[in-house]
Amino acid sequence: MQDGRLDETLATFLDLHPEGFEEGDGELAAYTDAAGEKRLRELFDDVSAAPVEPGWEERWREFHRPIWIGPLWVGPSWEEPPADVLTVVIDPGRAFGTGSHPTTRLVLGFLVELERGSLVDIGCGSGVLSVAAAKLGFAPVVALDREQASIEAAERNAQANGVTIDVRLVDVVAEAIPPADLGVANINLHSVEALGPGLEVTQLVTAGYFHSRMPELPGYVHCERRIDGGWAADLFQRQ
Repeated sequence: MQDGRLDETLATFLDLHPEGFEEGDGELAAYTDAAGEKRLRELFDDVSAAPVEPGWEERWREFHRPIWIGPLWVGPSWEEPPADVLTVVIDPGRAFGTGSHPTTRLVLGFLVELERGSLVDIGCGSGVLSVAAAKLGFAPVVALDREQASIEAAERNAQANGVTIDVRLVDVVAEAIPPADLGVANINLHSVEALGPGLEVTQLVTAGYFHSRMPELPGYVHCERRIDGGWAADLFQRQ
């Protein structure tokens, strides 16, 4: 499968199955129910199904392990964080993001290093980036997503971590995005490029695509690229 096609397919799977899926031998496998299988068949031509052992609903937890990014410890709620560290505890529920995916790690690396200020998280998923930003001292933090499950997860994770973020149900491609000093957009390439010239952030960190692709963002100058496991994250500066 070509990189562009694979990029789009993986982005679709992340939207459909943010709780996790398996990739191997040129195939993607998701643990789901009849409704989930129906959604896959509506989007893909080559879909097969097989029964799995009891307890598949919880197997996705095996894919999420704690990580360190600079001063941050980021991990799921069922792991015990170390004492006396900057802790971000994330329970993704039905929303993408515990920190373990390369794109999330890359964006977190930028957050650790960039100057603090206001921040807008475009396509917040579980809220891991928003919560981490608030822990690092960014304020105010606005988290946007078009999925109700993501809004609920982000609000729940902000409360669990004792931080305040402004979570809003917004179609980030079709609706206005609040201005901020820094924007982060860990979404697919098409959505990144669709943000448009109306985006009003001084700096923008984008991710959610393979290193073979580069977003085209009129009005912004590319400053830096980082790569992890074939995925990329980019830092842009508003002209």
